[in-house]
Amino acid sequence: MIRFSDLTTQNARLRTELDVAMASVIDRSDFILGSAVARFEMEFARYCGTPSAVGVNSGTSALHLAFLAAGVCPGDEVITTAFTFVATVAAISYTGAKPVLVDISPESFTIDPDQIESAITPRTRAIVPVHLYGQAADMDPILDIARRHRLAVIEDACQAHGATYRGRRVGSLGDAGCFSFYPSKNLGACGEGGMVVTSDPEIARQVRSLRDWGQLTPYRHAAQGFNYRMEGIQGAVLSVKLRYLEEWNTTRRANATRYDAALCGSKVQAPAVMPWAEHVYHVYAARSTARTEVQKALLRRGIETRIHYPEPIHLLEAWAGLGLHRGDFPEAERAASEVFSIPIHPELTVVQLDKVIESLTAVSRMRHTTGQARSRDAVARTAHP
Repeated sequence: MIRFSDLTTQNARLRTELDVAMASVIDRSDFILGSAVARFEMEFARYCGTPSAVGVNSGTSALHLAFLAAGVCPGDEVITTAFTFVATVAAISYTGAKPVLVDISPESFTIDPDQIESAITPRTRAIVPVHLYGQAADMDPILDIARRHRLAVIEDACQAHGATYRGRRVGSLGDAGCFSFYPSKNLGACGEGGMVVTSDPEIARQVRSLRDWGQLTPYRHAAQGFNYRMEGIQGAVLSVKLRYLEEWNTTRRANATRYDAALCGSKVQAPAVMPWAEHVYHVYAARSTARTEVQKALLRRGIETRIHYPEPIHLLEAWAGLGLHRGDFPEAERAASEVFSIPIHPELTVVQLDKVIESLTAVSRMRHTTGQARSRDAVARTAHP
């Protein structure tokens, strides 16, 4: 079986470097924040092209604190995409604000800038573009809208380490950018971790305080903060892995180029790369109206696949309180019914990559008339009146 991800191989290749880095933290008993985290913050800020980076314990915490530092309060509204991982909207709700959803552009899977302005109300405080799957959202029109309406822009870059928009790293474009270092991300910890990067010194100051119980100095609590601190061992691990991120992203793009060629002219649609973006392929999200049949056929050939994500936010039970219905965001709903992800991680061997391509070529050219008809019937049955 060719697994969707292979962290065992990645960590084995780096084992000596990781052991030395983690041992140094243990030797110093520098377990919470400390010098390893401070070093990684400087390295990641330099990588992203921002003056500041503040390490936290998860990408969700990064989003939560960035919203608070940008002034998002109870009763505010924050605009984001209907097609994302649930953490994006959960972090908005943690502040007491209301998530306001917007549909996606079908080619990029990212928020449609043309639909943002109509969602703005007097209560809107921020816009949250999500750089989904490793591809940057179209930031210029989003930033223009934000400037005209005096709104903050908080980038959800949790799946886009190293991605660029018109030559600039994502995370450096808005008021703040938020990253996750969940183990399977392009840059992953040996556990959980997150980061807020920013060029705004006041946002950096507030996030740095709020992650550590709102302290300005020890035991002087200026705000009601949180226990969102990054662990020293994760900072040390991430410093090691950051040195390999560009190499890994290059490999992901090379793998994607071969997959694109295999899918050319087939019934399975390869992900588009937008003209403004350098994609880093956190996942390779193809799409098919016969997704179930394609996934089953790939599994029979020993290829593991995933779905990111099977339901858009507004159709999840947890977010029924938003009062939205099927049919409200048709492009997000269509993507959720069609996308599936195949292994693209940099640990794929030449033999494994060739097998994925061979299998993908064979499966993508199968006749899926039955599956397509079933998919159309399902849409017709469930369409919102």
